[in-house]
Amino acid sequence: MAIQLNFRTLGGGPPLLILHGVFGSSDNWLTVSKLFADRYQVFLIDQRNHGRSPQTDEFGYDLLVEDLKDFADQQGIKKFRLIGHSMGGKVAMKFASIYPGMLEKLVVVDIAPRYYSPHHEDVLAAFHAVDLGKMTSRNEADEAMAKHLPELDTRQFLLKNLYRDENGKFAWRINLQVLANSIDQIGEELDPKVRIDTPTLFIRGEKSRYISELDEVQIKNQFTHSQLITIENAGHWVQAEQPALFAEVVNQFLK
Repeated sequence: MAIQLNFRTLGGGPPLLILHGVFGSSDNWLTVSKLFADRYQVFLIDQRNHGRSPQTDEFGYDLLVEDLKDFADQQGIKKFRLIGHSMGGKVAMKFASIYPGMLEKLVVVDIAPRYYSPHHEDVLAAFHAVDLGKMTSRNEADEAMAKHLPELDTRQFLLKNLYRDENGKFAWRINLQVLANSIDQIGEELDPKVRIDTPTLFIRGEKSRYISELDEVQIKNQFTHSQLITIENAGHWVQAEQPALFAEVVNQFLK
């Protein structure tokens, strides 16, 4: 049964849909999306178990792809441009393999089609270090997380999920338990037999290790009309670290 994903929209023109990564939300894309809004109607989507979208016990790429298809159908969108970052990029690639006729162009941000072994142990440990029942401030949550995650920018990204519920108690916007249980699936490989003809732009951060030279071979093999651009002075969160350069590259490709 289709669920109603939370989203926000801005701008006007042909539809451009954007998918965030694991532990993220549509809010992460709000700043850079304004750089697309003069050309496109931008849809920033919270995927299930993230942001303000419904929390369910089920999770996996097949579901996330069908959620996206249902979302497009609900909005009356027949064809669109799609951007996906990290986990959202995996969803976008799989969507392109199943519903190629719905995509005008595809942008995959700092993720390759290959399998990634689980590597979020420190992030999950940081989340679990926060005792929501005893927290009285965001600073306390940050201090608890810092024992597992020394990088301030990563903690600030994750702490965007912290909010006060209707009773004034701290809670997570992500479905932490389900995501923790599903973490092995997050790195799932795109079926290597699949060939995707949709014009596709892969973007990687110069300081990120998510797309290697070996991955370039697989990308060229599986994505028949693809190009790869490296953005300097950016890590995994390319769009947040170099928003103007990122938007310039994406707008050039999408037009």
